[in-house]
Amino acid sequence: MQFKKYLFISSACAAAWFLCPGASAAPVNDANRSASQLIQQTMKELRIPGLQIAVIKDGQLVLSESYGLANVENSVPVTPVTLFPINSATKAFTGVAMMQLAEAGLVDLNAPVSRYLDDLPESWRGIRLRQLLGHTSGLPDIVDQKGLIAGASERDAWKAVKALPMDAPVGDRFAYNQTNYGLLAQIIAKQAKIPYEQYLAKNQFAPAKMPLSTFGDSYDLVTNAATIYSHSPRGTMASGDDNRLSHWIYEIPYSLWAGGGMQTTADEVARWIMALSSGKFISAANVDNMWTPEKLNSGADGDWGAGWPVLHAAPDRQVAGIGGARAAFIVYPDEQLAIIVLTNLAGANPQRFIPQIARLYKSR
Repeated sequence: MQFKKYLFISSACAAAWFLCPGASAAPVNDANRSASQLIQQTMKELRIPGLQIAVIKDGQLVLSESYGLANVENSVPVTPVTLFPINSATKAFTGVAMMQLAEAGLVDLNAPVSRYLDDLPESWRGIRLRQLLGHTSGLPDIVDQKGLIAGASERDAWKAVKALPMDAPVGDRFAYNQTNYGLLAQIIAKQAKIPYEQYLAKNQFAPAKMPLSTFGDSYDLVTNAATIYSHSPRGTMASGDDNRLSHWIYEIPYSLWAGGGMQTTADEVARWIMALSSGKFISAANVDNMWTPEKLNSGADGDWGAGWPVLHAAPDRQVAGIGGARAAFIVYPDEQLAIIVLTNLAGANPQRFIPQIARLYKSR
């Protein structure tokens, strides 16, 4: 497959999220060239149909490129405005939303969930909001490998999950699940008095200049959305079944959008990260707080902070948003560096090759 590159650099030098032509140091230009080569080689090796990459260094967007096809069967190219689902990376946006509400005095992250939500099982009532954010709640998961449990409506799934026993004692261990973020969406809507998606649009998308970002899944009609593909075997008797590209259908129910419903672009995620890092959403102290691993009952660190996987703690901090095995961003706060890679291939797992890109820019 031929990977065509679409490179767009703003001519407005005052735009904070773009590096003006001629302003970049030679080492950054060298890193950009190497990153472009690495991305194209990785796309060939992994057979990724389409991809966007954005790189932030020292508070500026130094690289923004789009490659390949958003829709293979119709030869539709990926452009900077193609929307990609980021799935569970949406949780990072939910983490910021909860920090915003905490700063506004509308929630206490150390308070039990029962302070904000009624009609909860007794075993759920004492779970702290931080434990929902950090996946240490011990709650049963509302989804399984087949989708929503109970296999019916969202209301049926919520009724079913509330009837299940706890998976673990509260705070005992890290266990990723979607129930946590379904509850957080309810809290955001109740305390902010607007639905979750409207809260993000007003308090994050608008101030960060993200007009394209929206919500939806494979069943929603989203303008300029990339088609998602997979090389996974379908179990047919067709020749080459395990080697052919096919559609990957995914579903994110409305009540779980806070855990995985966003569609966006690499450039818009970059603007959001720069807005976050510049204090536009929450204070610097609360950014650090959000990126600090949630403690387990044993005193050990959990795997997540408030909405963000913590890949590495100090001194070389690395925090991330990872979703759908096809989208990821990793922030390296101590290097003033962030890499965003969005793809339309389930199984691309860009979090695995982003560190190679990051090494090109570190200490430059």
